[in-house]
Amino acid sequence: MAGRAGGATGRPPLTERRRAETRMEIAEEAVRLFAAKGVAAVTADDIASASGVSTRTLWRYFRSKEECVRPLLTTGLELLTEHLREDRGEHASLAEAILGVRYDDDATPRLRTLGDLLLLCRDEPGLRAVWLEAHYDAEATFAAMIADRTGRPVGDLAVRVEAGVLNTAMRIAVEDWALRSHAAAGPSLAETVRRALRMVDAVEKR
Repeated sequence: MAGRAGGATGRPPLTERRRAETRMEIAEEAVRLFAAKGVAAVTADDIASASGVSTRTLWRYFRSKEECVRPLLTTGLELLTEHLREDRGEHASLAEAILGVRYDDDATPRLRTLGDLLLLCRDEPGLRAVWLEAHYDAEATFAAMIADRTGRPVGDLAVRVEAGVLNTAMRIAVEDWALRSHAAAGPSLAETVRRALRMVDAVEKR
């Protein structure tokens, strides 16, 4: 889904899109190298070389070699946030609104790479920290959207708890999908996320 920063076309400026593409290319190469060699054995120079950029350019985009994977971890959340901002209160809850979002097919290379990355996060503390930080940031975004939809303050305890529950359900669902995605008959990402969110929605309606 395209962003809104590009004026009349609704697309981000070319330089912004190219920067995002470069960041994603670096992320995908980083995951490939981490999976093949282990995080400890991979250097920033290795990632930069595999991505076709200079190490100096890599450090302009990321604070550490582990953070190079962040675009893969956040792209789905960013697209989801954009979709939800376009929702005009048509759904009773944020969980219900998310249930209406369409997800990419699990067969896409990028989703397969995401699955590989999340499996690495289980055993690599540096990568796991980036994953948890991404969801910490997402929780604040969810809280802001819930506050906007309900007219309650963003710091309201109920708003923060609802955002936290929703965010945790999303995180666990994606992790569960990654764990099962290598099984021959594992459920799709869309199916797993919807199942988790229906649980949240059911609780909210009690």
